[in-house]
Amino acid sequence: MRLVATGLALALLIPAVPASAKAPYDPAAYVDPLIGSLRDGTTWPGAVRPFGMISWSPTSTRGDQTSTGAANGYQYDVTRVRGFSLTHLSGAGCNPGAAGDIPILPYVGAVDSSPTADTKDAKYATNFSHANEKAVPGRYTVTLDSGVKTDLAVTTRAGVGEFTFPADQAANLLFRTSNSLNGSEDAEITIDPSGRKVAGSVLTGAFCGRRANGGVNNRKTYYRLYFTASFDQPIVANGTWKNGDLAAGSTHTTGGEGYATGADRAGRGSGGYVTFASGAKVRMQLGISYVSLAGAEQNLRTEVRRNATVAQLAADGYDDWRRELQAIKVTGGTDAQRTTFYTALYHVLLQPNIFNDVDGRYLGSDLKIHRLARGQKAQYGTFSGWDQYRAQIQLLALLKPDVAGDFAQSMYQFAQQNKGIWDRWLHNNGPTHVMTGDPAAPTLATFAAMGVRNFDVQGAFESLARQARTQNPDAELDGGCPGQCTGQRPALNTYLAHQYAPQDACHCWGGAAETLENSLADYSLAQWAQRLGTSAPDLKDRGSWWKNTFDPAVGYQRARRADGTWEPNFTPSTQTGFAQGSSATYTWMVPQDVSGLAAQMDGKAVERLDAFFHDEQGNWAVKGGSALRYDPTNEPGLHTPWLYNGLGVAWKTQATTREIVDTVYGTGPAGLPGNDDLGTLSAWYIFAAIGLFPQTPGRAELLVGSPLFPKVELRRSNGVRITVEAPATSDSNQYVESLALNGHPRTESWLPESFVTRGGRIAVQLVDTPTTWGTAPIDR
Repeated sequence: MRLVATGLALALLIPAVPASAKAPYDPAAYVDPLIGSLRDGTTWPGAVRPFGMISWSPTSTRGDQTSTGAANGYQYDVTRVRGFSLTHLSGAGCNPGAAGDIPILPYVGAVDSSPTADTKDAKYATNFSHANEKAVPGRYTVTLDSGVKTDLAVTTRAGVGEFTFPADQAANLLFRTSNSLNGSEDAEITIDPSGRKVAGSVLTGAFCGRRANGGVNNRKTYYRLYFTASFDQPIVANGTWKNGDLAAGSTHTTGGEGYATGADRAGRGSGGYVTFASGAKVRMQLGISYVSLAGAEQNLRTEVRRNATVAQLAADGYDDWRRELQAIKVTGGTDAQRTTFYTALYHVLLQPNIFNDVDGRYLGSDLKIHRLARGQKAQYGTFSGWDQYRAQIQLLALLKPDVAGDFAQSMYQFAQQNKGIWDRWLHNNGPTHVMTGDPAAPTLATFAAMGVRNFDVQGAFESLARQARTQNPDAELDGGCPGQCTGQRPALNTYLAHQYAPQDACHCWGGAAETLENSLADYSLAQWAQRLGTSAPDLKDRGSWWKNTFDPAVGYQRARRADGTWEPNFTPSTQTGFAQGSSATYTWMVPQDVSGLAAQMDGKAVERLDAFFHDEQGNWAVKGGSALRYDPTNEPGLHTPWLYNGLGVAWKTQATTREIVDTVYGTGPAGLPGNDDLGTLSAWYIFAAIGLFPQTPGRAELLVGSPLFPKVELRRSNGVRITVEAPATSDSNQYVESLALNGHPRTESWLPESFVTRGGRIAVQLVDTPTTWGTAPIDR
């Protein structure tokens, strides 16, 4: 209640978009990058392009140099910053997350001690007020309490920052080269005063390195980020620091921080500073690369004109976002609904991230430099698999099949460079092993089903099928367990022998969760095999192994031991055997066999699902907070509101999804219910607001819900057009009375694959009371 109340109060502080800005074809005018920066949404407001490599945004501090006070560097209630970093993840849940590379701080005052020695961020940091902060797509501006105005804009791989220092005050830029969010193995900086340049790099990685369940297993290096910066003002003084030592006049230093935390890391690291004339207005042009310093320089020269200003780059960036967001045009709705909708779409299109330089080179998972494959337009990095495969990747494939194809090819190439292993969670190029299951399989199978063709379909399928059938050498390792177990398909031979993942021998986060994840992954691979004109009876059969961890005595999924016995002391709220969720949530994770699940529940599936979304008094309970009920903040149950369609009560899907859309999501910093997880919660909202949702990973059918807007037009990048019309929609009119597909009445509560691959138009008539539409067995 406290968080919700705070969010509502903060929402009132967000200025409305001027009416003049709300042109019908300018969806970017509705985007508020601050949405999700509270309530553990873990988003950030900085400057970024669609799928951009560079994302220039604040790194905050609560007084600990080895942390940020917020996952991914920013949280709305933390108003002290120690720099503006060049790379970020959007919505990743652990604190401090990952990336946050090369924080750059405009600093007023004398640099007379090592910033690394300022372990509490008491001196070399500054406060700011949200009243002096503005974020729009492609641009971030803030005037710090020190008096410095910071204005940032970016291209895909480069950016321009303008720093206006107060009159008669010393003007410095501090480059904290080693101070990535999780620390660093090494860093370097070189200052060229006469050439007005600074260049350097950081050698880092360690996604979620401070997670207790990751431990030292994930405190490892997997990329080096290079940067080059030039200035339009002369450098009048400079220096470097390493650990506690400041060297005025020095032009070069090196040194990392390590990947420990707190006192074990504080006071370590290196960086450099440049000083300009007092009261200067400094324009800095900057490029980055994961390949080389020369690559960073080429990226900068190619993407930023020599005299380009922030205003020029920001205008181009805004136009870029406007074009991308026009992939979906909504008609009608309130200003708040459009703001929520287009900000969600903005968050979806932040990733995957372009990872190659302009010349086509990129850093592989093997830490070697590679080039794009023939026909590939971009190499993409970062895959939050366990999260994204439940909503974000479907929306990506629906709107941007060209990007989805290059993303699939990118993942395949990273796997080839990683001994054939597809990692569950890639950060940039780096396998982090985070979470559970085998999410790459349903992801690429879904891409194939939704008409994505521009990748090595056969090669990728064979690679994933091989991993599903043949145990790799890492599969018996416990390193990183439970949250970051090393191997793809851990303990596969044990899993195949038992036909479930034993809780005491699975080398995984939780045996029941692993069984459910693998069952769904195998089902999706079997669907993909059929599309390729072959059969995979073993994988098809394995798609039903979820039944082997369903305990009929209690009516729930339950952890099971290798000897066949069930884990004792079961309650539906238990997390034993599960990953970031309870048995009550995971029991529903069978979207590939809803009727089979209903049969296991002895005809009480609807009654139990009702109790999942309501409290004992029959009131809605969809905001989270109970292990026994729906949790909108995490992924395992995101599909659950749509299961009513398969149970013959489609109107309950319509009512439930509309309740979540209306009460769980909103505007203001608290507008997301939880970790956005690289656009996944945002993608769920987009689907629910449109009134459609992907039925099953590995397939392309769409379930029908309750459209929020009178008209929605989707423009797939391959030319396919999809239209959803619901002219009578309102707060009360949320129930489907009838539906027509391309002018023909349709009683089924789902839409065929052809609707996705070839396009079409549905007209939905909504009324204010529940109906029997979509309830007959043949229509489910």
